[in-house]
Amino acid sequence: MLSLISRSKWLSKSAKCLRTVSAQTALTQNNEKPKDVLRKQVLEYRHVYPEFLPDPNPDFRNSLREKLERNDMVARRTQIDIPEFYVGSILAVTSSDPHSPGKTQRFVGICIKREGCGLRASFILRNVIDHQGVEMMYEMYDPALHKVEVLKLEKRLDDHLLYLRDALPEFSTIDVNMDPEILTEGAPVPINPIKVKLKPRPWLERWERQHLRGVQDLGLAEKFYKRAQELEKPWEKYDLMKEYMKTIPEEQQLEIFGEVQSELHKLELQRRKMKRKRVFVKPSKLA
Repeated sequence: MLSLISRSKWLSKSAKCLRTVSAQTALTQNNEKPKDVLRKQVLEYRHVYPEFLPDPNPDFRNSLREKLERNDMVARRTQIDIPEFYVGSILAVTSSDPHSPGKTQRFVGICIKREGCGLRASFILRNVIDHQGVEMMYEMYDPALHKVEVLKLEKRLDDHLLYLRDALPEFSTIDVNMDPEILTEGAPVPINPIKVKLKPRPWLERWERQHLRGVQDLGLAEKFYKRAQELEKPWEKYDLMKEYMKTIPEEQQLEIFGEVQSELHKLELQRRKMKRKRVFVKPSKLA
């Protein structure tokens, strides 16, 4: 009789231990899952908000200045909606202009370059107006900016589109009265695989020496490509120290975006609400 009682007590204790172990494992899994989600979300910010990452050059690094700039950038984003855009997206920017009749100017163009970090972040828009190429460079956190609209959200095959300066005008001509194309929520950003045709030489740069994927065959003589191969440095991609100095480590990215993650998440939720309000379906005419 005593053996049966002791055996039942042992079974109850073992079952209790198993329940506690399973509960602890479930708790740890639940704790790890939000961390993984947060890690993934923070790492995606480096593509949406690349200006929050500091200059990888250690000569231009200052942790205190960078932290103050991030606070100013978040505060500025609460005053103006700076949407997600990439090189190749079509934007419409309204800014102050004391020389215009309405004191504001609206420029529509394709983003050909995005550079800078912190409050020095900037982007360049290009458009062909009256058969003349026009470019406007805007500082992203300039108080003179009133509104930034994304008319068409997309990416291109290259990191910059400066070669559009030497391309045919139709590749840079954007309708100033273009209606915005609404992208469904949660859909991936489309990549435009178009290949640009350049004008005959001379060009502003030696485009054959750059590995451009969005340009058609340049039609140059063989000597130009041989010279480009001679000037290449394929061994640099194996220089781990140089690659490390040119990038921000993932641990620092998590620390940087962890400071502003909550504020950026609130701004994203607010932008989604405003986007739903702006969606309007034109009613059909009544009979």
